[in-house]
Amino acid sequence: LEEKEFSDCCVKASLAMVVKCRSENTKMKACLERWYRDEDFKKLCTEEYLQERAEYRRTGLSQKAQRYLA
Repeated sequence: LEEKEFSDCCVKASLAMVVKCRSENTKMKACLERWYRDEDFKKLCTEEYLQERAEYRRTGLSQKAQRYLA
């Protein structure tokens, strides 16, 4: 949600986004920081990465390639 608000503001403001979208940027950065500090989220990302890496090592195909071939 925060990213969408910031993106919409940037599109509307064009070059003036640096000044006009400060509050949206602050909200987005706060959201990103919450996720960055969330230990459960970090563990989930790590597990997902390790599963993808194991699958790549097993098949030699990236997830993108596997989806393309399916």
